[in-house]
Amino acid sequence: MIWYGGNEMKSMGFIGGGRITKIILNGFKKGKIELDNVVVYDTSLESLKELKKEFPEIKIVSDDNESAASQDMVFLAVHPPAMAEVLGKIKPYLKPDSTVVSLAPKPQIKQISSLLGGFTRIVRMIPNAPSIINQGYNPISFAPKMNDSKKKEILKLFNILGVTPEVDEGKLEAYALLTAMGPTYFWFQFDELFKLGRSFGLEDEEIQESLQKMITGAAQTFYQSELNPGEVMDLVPVKPMADEEEMIKNAYQTRLEAMFKQLKE
Repeated sequence: MIWYGGNEMKSMGFIGGGRITKIILNGFKKGKIELDNVVVYDTSLESLKELKKEFPEIKIVSDDNESAASQDMVFLAVHPPAMAEVLGKIKPYLKPDSTVVSLAPKPQIKQISSLLGGFTRIVRMIPNAPSIINQGYNPISFAPKMNDSKKKEILKLFNILGVTPEVDEGKLEAYALLTAMGPTYFWFQFDELFKLGRSFGLEDEEIQESLQKMITGAAQTFYQSELNPGEVMDLVPVKPMADEEEMIKNAYQTRLEAMFKQLKE
C-alpha cells in the first residue's frame, strides 16, 4: 500500500507509462513507498511490460484507462499535444475526491479544469530527472481552491523525490526549460569528459569521483562564492573551450527562447 500524509493510504494511477512515470516510481521506491496500489495505463504494451519488469508489484493496463483514472491520485504523464484528448477520456472516471497531477509544461490549471468539466482538485508539477535518485527539483503549483492541509499532504509525498518548491503557475514554463530539460544541456558533456578521462589513463572510479566533485564545486562556487560571474570565470586562466563559448551561448538563446514562446502560446 501507499502511505503518506500520516497514516492515510492513497492509491495512484498514471496515465502514460513513459520516462517520467519510470522516474517517479523509482524515486518513490527508493523512498520506501510501497507500490502495490499503483495502476499504470499506456497504449504501448511494450512500455508497460518494461515497467512491470522493473516494478512487478504495479498493475498495468493497455485497453482502458478507467482503472488508472479512478485512483486517489491521477498523474497525467503525457505530452501536451495529447492532453486535451486524455482529459476528455478520463473525465467520467475521476472520483470527486481524487487529485489530478499534471506533469506536463502545458496546459494551465484553468484549462485542465475546463476540460474536466470544472474539476478543481488539480496540481501541476514540473518533474526533474534526478528525482529518480531522490535528488529532484520539482516546482509545483496548486489550483486556487486547494486547501492548506491537502497541499501539505501532497508536498510530503513529493518531497520524497527531492525538493518541491511551491511557485506561481506562470513560472512553470520557465522551470520546464531550466530544471526539467536542464540536465540534457550538460549530461552529454559529462559523458564526453568521462570518455576523455579514460583516454588520458584514469580509472573509472577516479574519473567519476573527480568529475562529480568538480561539477558540484563549480556550481557552488558560481552561486555561493559572492563573486560575480565574470570574477568566477576568471578564476581559471586556461580556457580550452573559449573559442566555442559564443556559439554555445547563441545555441542556448536561439533554441530555448523559441521553446519558451511555444510553451507560453
